[in-house]
Amino acid sequence: MRRRALIAASLPLLSLPALAHPPRQPDAAESQKFIQEVAALREKLAKAVRDKNVAALRAAYADAYTHTHESGKLDNKETRIASALAGEPLVETAPATDLTFRVFTGPTVIVTGKSTMPGANGQTSANVRWVCVYITARDGWELAVSQATRLPA
Repeated sequence: MRRRALIAASLPLLSLPALAHPPRQPDAAESQKFIQEVAALREKLAKAVRDKNVAALRAAYADAYTHTHESGKLDNKETRIASALAGEPLVETAPATDLTFRVFTGPTVIVTGKSTMPGANGQTSANVRWVCVYITARDGWELAVSQATRLPA
């Protein structure tokens, strides 16, 4: 009987996470701060690629990072770092136009843009629209996912 009373008394405690406050949308000032931080990470990532700084590249990409190429090929963190070190063009470091930053709870920042990417043979190029999703992690911002879509000529 005493055991049943103890269980019955603890049941309301099981629903406490449901009463927790949901994450809130960052206000305008916070959003601007996050955008500046993500823009700085994009610059840091581009510098790490130029300098072939493996430690900085590892810190910039989330462990579960994926990139979906316009062909449908999927890269993970290690594959993407190897591509960066090999000098392959990356949407996350390419000169971009039409940059848009959107801030969500988490906080999470989604960046979209358009870039002209050099072709594999260096002779041809492709225009792509891309998206990169940046998340907050224990040690700061990380790139979690990216995808490129080829635009019609």
